[in-house]
Amino acid sequence: MATQSIVVLVTCGSVKEARRLSKALVRKRLAACVSMTANPIRSTYWWHGKVETATEVLMLVKTTRKRFGALEKEIRRLHSYETPEIIALPIVAGSKPYLKWLQESLKA
Repeated sequence: MATQSIVVLVTCGSVKEARRLSKALVRKRLAACVSMTANPIRSTYWWHGKVETATEVLMLVKTTRKRFGALEKEIRRLHSYETPEIIALPIVAGSKPYLKWLQESLKA
């Protein structure tokens, strides 16, 4: 199960947007759980040829590789950013009961 489970990092410009995205992803069973940072993070990045900074909310989306394509599509549809951060990291190990719950939560 661990090799099929992933965590997807997504940044949003506001708590309101992160909450809206989180609820949509969980309701559609594209994510088993979405956690958000309690405090904003500060991001520094290149954008349109110059260095920018922004205050953002980081979302940690727990899902599976199988759901990633649909998850990415839904994030792009709902997100306010022109190019939202959508980065998937493999879960190489984890609590067996948690990973089982994750898999079962995504079943329609």
